[in-house]
Amino acid sequence: MTIDAPTPPGTHDDESHLASLGYESHFKREMSFWGNFALGFTYLSPVVGVYSLFAFALGTGGPPMIWAVVLAALGQLLVALVFGEVVSQFPVSGGVYPWARRLWGKRWAWMTGWVYMLALVATISSVTYGAGPFVAILLGITPSTHVTVISAIVVILLVTLLNLGGSNLLAKVAFFGFVAELLGALVVGGWLLLSERNHGLGVIFDSSGAASGSAYLPAFFAASLIGVYLYFGFEACGDVAEEVVDPGTQIPRAMRMTIYIGAAASIFITLALILAVPDFAAVISGKDADPVTSVLSNAFGPVGFRIVIAVVLISFLSCALSLQAASSRLIYSYARDDMMPGSPLFKTFSAERGVPPYSLALSAIVPIIIILASQLSDNALTRIVSFASLGIYTGFMMVVIAALRARLKGWQPSGRFTLGAWGLPVTIAALAYQLAAAVNMAWPRTPDAAWYDNYLVLLSLTIVLGVGAVYLFLVKPHHTSGAPHADAIPARRQA
Repeated sequence: MTIDAPTPPGTHDDESHLASLGYESHFKREMSFWGNFALGFTYLSPVVGVYSLFAFALGTGGPPMIWAVVLAALGQLLVALVFGEVVSQFPVSGGVYPWARRLWGKRWAWMTGWVYMLALVATISSVTYGAGPFVAILLGITPSTHVTVISAIVVILLVTLLNLGGSNLLAKVAFFGFVAELLGALVVGGWLLLSERNHGLGVIFDSSGAASGSAYLPAFFAASLIGVYLYFGFEACGDVAEEVVDPGTQIPRAMRMTIYIGAAASIFITLALILAVPDFAAVISGKDADPVTSVLSNAFGPVGFRIVIAVVLISFLSCALSLQAASSRLIYSYARDDMMPGSPLFKTFSAERGVPPYSLALSAIVPIIIILASQLSDNALTRIVSFASLGIYTGFMMVVIAALRARLKGWQPSGRFTLGAWGLPVTIAALAYQLAAAVNMAWPRTPDAAWYDNYLVLLSLTIVLGVGAVYLFLVKPHHTSGAPHADAIPARRQA
């Protein structure tokens, strides 16, 4: 049952625009630009990304891996510009699903949202699971699978309670997480550069023995996964479009700001850690398997190290919070258009809380099931994580493809943010970057493993796409939906 909520003052133009797109929103427009930006930043979470993948990237590609962090930021900025044009014209909650629906059509939108939705819940599982070892360090207990699983479930339940508080509380918590993470990054990075610097800047041009005896480029491509995995999250700014004041202007700006500040923080943290690592050879050989912990514990001592870990856990918490918010809005958007099983339940809206409670519940239950099920197999979580990032990139790519197709068929973005004559070349460049990044993620790099492990990432995506295609063919959910679609293209809009 949906209950109308009162419209806040000053949002009539926003509601009129939304009504012209065929929707009446029940969300409260309480989110400012800074709240919207903080949501994207905490989803991107430089601290979570860098700390999680630094050891792998440095051990695989040596110090020059930092250039992958720079290149990925530039590539994803192109994608953010394309998304900015789309959300400015179509500020509808749910992100990539409604964008693909308006740019191309119902079936393309269903597949786009299907891939992105599964990738989001998988990412919630992996992020909350990744918090476990830091919880153990903070509490001074021995890390174990049991501790990690309990910690992950507690984090999911906590962020669900926070998300049930509505968009205003979501924005406040996300902003607190942004401030804590950014200050933590500046303090930690600054202290490492001032007191723990063991190398000059020249090391970022020296492989330091990585890929010794063979070509360096394949090693760099493998190490560059740190950059590929870092820069998504800006799309969350658009997932809550119906909760933002003046979304056509504010959301594209928040997306760009997420990349600007997220990239600056990521590059700064990565550089500080590289220059503070005392022995690159030990990391490359595997002798120092966790250089982040080694560097931070040496630099800050037992008490200071625990304070740093506490800030890291705030970053994990706010990241999971933003991920779940994005996932719940996508599920609600699907259900509102009657495009998924249980749509009447998942499009139920709480006017008091200003959120879709059952969509939020599903965004908690599925990740918990994934975490519990992953314990049945030693490699189950690895397979889930392997799909998550490629799934998100695939969802992004499907929107960019739809935008390129719509442009070639006559679409001219008409929102408050447009790229003008640069629109077509930027869209082509964004698609080229995404294709290159997707190929790099899926590239087989374990020739000695079984073929299904060597092609694990690609196989995971193929299964997800295959299951989605079978469901689309048999159930035909797009036939039950009468909501607007494919109206970005002038000829379809006139028809």
